[in-house]
Amino acid sequence: QGGREANQVSDDYRYQDGNYEGYAPNDGYYRGGDEPAHEEDAQSDVTEGHDEDDEVYEGEYQGIPHPDDIKEKQKQRAPAVADEYRDRADLMAERMEDEEQLAHQYENIIEECGHGRFQWTLFFVLGLALMADGVEVFVVGFVLPSAEKDMCLSSSNKGMLGLIVYLGMMVGAVMLGGLADKLGRKKCLIVSLAINAAFAFLSSFVQGYGFFLFCRLISGLGIGGSLPIVFAYFSEFLSREKRGEHLSWLCMFWMIGGIFASAMAWSIIPHYGWGFSMGTKYHFHSWRVFVLVCSLPCIASLVALKFMPESPRFLLEIGKHDEAWMILKQVHDTNMRAKGEPERVFTVSYIKTPKQIDEFIEIQSSTGTWYQRWLVRITTTFKQVWDNVLYCLTAQYRMNTLMLAVVWFTMALSYYGLIVWFPDMIRYLQEEAYESRVKIFDEEEVSHFTFNFTLENQIHRNGEYRNDKFIGMKFKEVRFEDSLFEECYFEDVTSSETFFENCTIISTVFYNTDLYEHIFINCRLINSTFLKEKEGCHLDFEEENDFLIYLVSFLGSLSVLPGNIISALLMDKIGRIRMIGGSMLISAVCCFFLFFGNSESAMIGWQCLFCGASIAAWNALDVITVELYPTDKRATAFGILNGLCKFGAILGNSIFASFVGITKVVPILLASSALVGGGLLALRLPETREQVLM
Repeated sequence: QGGREANQVSDDYRYQDGNYEGYAPNDGYYRGGDEPAHEEDAQSDVTEGHDEDDEVYEGEYQGIPHPDDIKEKQKQRAPAVADEYRDRADLMAERMEDEEQLAHQYENIIEECGHGRFQWTLFFVLGLALMADGVEVFVVGFVLPSAEKDMCLSSSNKGMLGLIVYLGMMVGAVMLGGLADKLGRKKCLIVSLAINAAFAFLSSFVQGYGFFLFCRLISGLGIGGSLPIVFAYFSEFLSREKRGEHLSWLCMFWMIGGIFASAMAWSIIPHYGWGFSMGTKYHFHSWRVFVLVCSLPCIASLVALKFMPESPRFLLEIGKHDEAWMILKQVHDTNMRAKGEPERVFTVSYIKTPKQIDEFIEIQSSTGTWYQRWLVRITTTFKQVWDNVLYCLTAQYRMNTLMLAVVWFTMALSYYGLIVWFPDMIRYLQEEAYESRVKIFDEEEVSHFTFNFTLENQIHRNGEYRNDKFIGMKFKEVRFEDSLFEECYFEDVTSSETFFENCTIISTVFYNTDLYEHIFINCRLINSTFLKEKEGCHLDFEEENDFLIYLVSFLGSLSVLPGNIISALLMDKIGRIRMIGGSMLISAVCCFFLFFGNSESAMIGWQCLFCGASIAAWNALDVITVELYPTDKRATAFGILNGLCKFGAILGNSIFASFVGITKVVPILLASSALVGGGLLALRLPETREQVLM
C-alpha cells in the first residue's frame, strides 16, 4: 500500500507512455524501462520501515536500485538492438522525444523547488559577473585620455585600443559559449571570469602599449565569454512564469556596472597623487588604479561562484542523473528552509535523462603519450562545439537564427555606435566653444621678462621676444606664428597642442623641455641648443580629465533604470516580441530628435532618452535567445549571436566616430534605419513566453 502511495506522489514527474524500452545503461544509472514487478519491489524497499500512512520516504534518494538488480533484470529481458547498429536518425528521434519529456518534467520540478533564497543568491553571484561585463565596456573609454599621454599613443593606436576589447569579447562569446554546452556552465564561467580578472589586473601594471593592448584583448575575451553563460546558467534555475521577469532584473547589473565604472573614474582618475613611480621608467598613475579597481566585481563573482552548483539541467542533458537530483534537492531544501517550511519533502524520485549519443573519444592511459591524449580530448571537444554551431543553422532553427542575427546586429550597430558618438559629439561641441574663446595677440614685444605661469588657448602673431625666460611653465593650445625669439631660455617646460610656425629662433637654449622638433613647423633655428629633453610622454591631468564625460556616462547608465524596471514588470505580460519591436521603434524615433541636439545639455538629454528606450529591447533579446534554443545548444547560440553583436559594435564605433564634426545626418539616419528594420523583423520571431525550456 505504501509503495503505491509513494508512486502516486511522483506521478507528476513520471511519463507512463511505455516508450522507455531499449535503454541499456552501462553505467549503473537507473534509466527506466524496468518491469512493473521490479518497480514495485523497488518501491517496497523505499518504504520499508514506514507506516502505511506515510506518503513518501523523507529526504532519501529513491531513484537508483542496486546495480546488481539492474544487471539481473537486463539478463531476463529480451536483448535490445545495440545502439551502434541502429540508424543515427532513429537515435536522434529517440533523444528528441526524451528531451521533450524532460523539458516538461523539469518545469514541474523547478515549480516544486519554488523561487526563493537559492535563486536570489545565484542572482547576485551572476549579477556581479554581468556587472563586470558592463564595466569592461566603459573602462577603455575612461582611461583613454590619460593612457594616450602616458603611453604616447597616436590617433590610430587610440582607435585600436578602443576596438580591441570588443574584438576580444566577440571571440570569447563564440568560443566559451560553445564550450559551456559541452563542459558545463559553472566550469566555463569560472574559466571566463578567471581570464578576465587575471589580465585586467595585469593590464594595470604593464607599461608598454603593446602589452597593454594584449592584456585588454585577453581580458575582453574572458568577459565576453561570461555573457552567454550567465543567461543560460540562470535561466535553467527559473520556472516559466518567473523566467522573463527575473532575467530582466538580472540585466540591471549591466547598468550597475556602467554606474560603478563612471563613479570610480570620476573619483579616482583626477586624483593625480594616487600612484607611484619607480625611477624614470615605471609610472603607476591614477588611471591605472582605476583599471585595478574595475576588476573587483569580476573577482568577487569568481570567488562566490565557487560555492554555487552546476546547472542540473545541463547535468541531466549529459546523463548525470544523480548529481542533478542532488542539486535540485539542494535548491528545494534551501528555498523551503528560507520560507519556514523545512518539513516539506522533495518528492521527485526519478528524472528523465535523454538518450546519450555522442560518446567522448578517449585514449587509454597505456596508449600514447599524455599530450596525445589531451590532443584527442581537445580536438573532440572543439569538433562537438563546431557541430553545435552548425546545428543552429539546420532547418529547424535556421530562420530563427538568421532573424535573431539581424536583430542583434542592427541593435548593436545603432546602440554601440551612438553611445560612442554621444561623448565624441559633446567633446566636439566643447572644442568648438573652447576655440571660440581663443585670445589673439598681434605684434607684441616682450623683453627681459620671466614667464612662470600657464599660457592657454592663445595665438601669438608677429611677436618679438628678446632675453625672455620661460621657466617651469605649461603651454596649452598655444600657437606662435611668424614670431622672433632671440637669446631666450626655456627650462622645465611642458606643452600640449602647442606649435611654432614660421618662427625665427636665435641663440636660444631649451633645457629639460618637451618642445620636440615636430612642433617647430617651417621655423629657422639659428645657434639654438636643446639640452636634456624630457623623455616619454607626460600626463596633463587638468586638460584631459573631463568631468563632463564621466557625468555623461553616469547619466546614460542611470537613465536605463526606468526601462529596466518597466521591461521586467511587463516582459511576461506583453511578451518578448512586442517588447523588442516596440522598444526598437521608439528608440528609432528618439534618434530623429538628435537633429535638434545643438548643445551639450541637449545631447546629454537625448542620450539618456535613447538609452532608456533601447534597454527593453536588449533585455527581451537576452530572454528570447535563451528560450528559443535547447539546453545543449543554448549557450552556443547565445555566444554566436552575442559575438555578432560585438562585431556590430566594432562597425558602429568605427563608422559613427568618423562623422563627428562632419555631419550628424549619416549617423542619425543609419541608426534609425537599422532600428526600424530590426524592430520590424523582430515581430516575425516566434513568441516564447508560454513555452518550457527545451
